[in-house]
Amino acid sequence: IMQLVESGGGSVQAGGSLTLSCAASGNTWPQYTMAWIRQSPGNEREIIATIDTDGGIGHADSVKGRFVISLDDDLQTLYLQMNNLKLEDTANYTCASRPWVTATQALRGPTYQKLWIWGQGIQVTVSS
Repeated sequence: IMQLVESGGGSVQAGGSLTLSCAASGNTWPQYTMAWIRQSPGNEREIIATIDTDGGIGHADSVKGRFVISLDDDLQTLYLQMNNLKLEDTANYTCASRPWVTATQALRGPTYQKLWIWGQGIQVTVSS
């Protein structure tokens, strides 16, 4: 089974930048999508960016133009470059993978626990 470990979270001032990384290991599928999913207290999980093994990419409207998802050529490390961070970006960010869907399909959800392989999550806090 695929294992995912995030790194790079922390605190940053509004307007700043931060890059999250996710190291993937273990078994994979011929086709799958990797994603960044975030959740803040009192809110539902939000799929904010997806990338699939065919190079397809999707970004949620809430982060489009500010965040960029990318995947190393060896498909072992997932990144999320976050620019112009806002207070509302404060959340726990989790790297996740889901087999047999494209990035576009995965961006639409759902976020049911059993559909995805999950990392442990990492906190990002944006302050004024």
